[in-house]
Amino acid sequence: MYKFYLRDDKLKYELNELIKMFLKPSEYQVLNPEDPLEPGDFSVSGAGEAADTAAEGDDLPDMVFRMSPDVTEKNEAKRRLYDWLAQRTGERPDWGTLTGVRPAKLAGDYLNRGADFEDLRRILSETYYLSQEKIDLVSEVCRVQRETVGPAPERSAGVYIGIPFCPTRCLYCSFTSNQAPPEKIGGYLEALHHEISYTADLMKRRDMRPESIYIGGGTPTTLSPQQLSELLDHVNRAFDMSGVREFTVEAGRPDTITRDKLLAIRDSGAQRISINPQTMKGSTLELIGRSHSPEQIVEAFSLAKDVGIPIINADLITGLPGEDTEDFRRTLDTIIGLSPENITVHTLAVKRASKLIELDADYHYNQGPVVREMLAVSREMMDRHGYRPYYMYRQKHMAGNFENVGYARPGTESIYNVRIMDENQSIVALGAGGISKMYFGRENRLERIPNVSNYEIYMERIEEMLERKEKGFI
Repeated sequence: MYKFYLRDDKLKYELNELIKMFLKPSEYQVLNPEDPLEPGDFSVSGAGEAADTAAEGDDLPDMVFRMSPDVTEKNEAKRRLYDWLAQRTGERPDWGTLTGVRPAKLAGDYLNRGADFEDLRRILSETYYLSQEKIDLVSEVCRVQRETVGPAPERSAGVYIGIPFCPTRCLYCSFTSNQAPPEKIGGYLEALHHEISYTADLMKRRDMRPESIYIGGGTPTTLSPQQLSELLDHVNRAFDMSGVREFTVEAGRPDTITRDKLLAIRDSGAQRISINPQTMKGSTLELIGRSHSPEQIVEAFSLAKDVGIPIINADLITGLPGEDTEDFRRTLDTIIGLSPENITVHTLAVKRASKLIELDADYHYNQGPVVREMLAVSREMMDRHGYRPYYMYRQKHMAGNFENVGYARPGTESIYNVRIMDENQSIVALGAGGISKMYFGRENRLERIPNVSNYEIYMERIEEMLERKEKGFI
């Protein structure tokens, strides 16, 4: 059992997250500095100096870490802990000491402060210990973003509208998604339409202009064609669309996609949809709780192309139960053959609210080696077929502590995806589970304005949600 004596300060959380990149929770304890050493403990300080042992002459390996009191700078503390763990475990995680969600945002901040790409590569290597592969990835993402999307216009916002319903709940899902009868969905939409009208007016009063609109979920195409058409029409009427550069509807589940729904999306002026196969292996789809077949995925792409949707994104997941690298290669090869403009390669994240973690609490630790292979396959195939990485992010409990990467053919990059990861623009979020974020550029900070996540409580407290926005929007 490893033991870590960490000061109870602002560094403790990040240091604990770093430990999780090396060790399973069952393999270590985090203790306070004042807790006594136990017989058999060997202690090595964060400064690399030998400390007192509780059992002199014992030949047990060093299993106890105590951060030296003189180490107060965050990155130095994380490097010392990383080095200690790497020496004892033989592992060197590719993302080095980075535990945050947004590596490209961190890199972009250095570039904005005057670093060039050569400086950036050195900083990522020496300060954060990233592997050369991840340095290449972050650098390319930053380069593509600067070439294509550029900075956010002043007083602009990304608008997110959430539909928290799905036909079934996937094994790995922890999002706000529900299976609900038609009358409940109808009641939710009534409240949502009210929030759309109020918020659109509030944005005009506050001189905020939408740059992008993203309708996500859940699965928005769970709605009937009429409900979807009415929602999209309302969005067009309510918001000032004159400056909107991008309008997206996440179609998601292939079994919810019909020609009538795609026509409603196209006729609304939306240019982008996402069809999310996750995998093309039928037995895996059944195992994870997806109620569609590989054939339905192909049919959904065919319908979308036939209707004339300009840009299609496909979401895939590495590390799904029972899949090996060749399964993923076949999935990716099939999806590339369907010619979507964007492909997002996700690493499976096993959250506490998902069913999968109930089956295997250590699943994301065990899947690391195969996910590494899958991600290498995706990078090679994406590059060979003309897709460039343009945004990325990480999550807790990701298999192998890896990442999600969005790839795009040049000129089809999603503005909304880049902005929400860079956090340099206000996000106006409507619906259950939506979290608006007001951006204050001079201080480079965000203030959150959350909606409640339960859709029934959202319906009951809709006036409170509007009041929160009235007070929070500046």
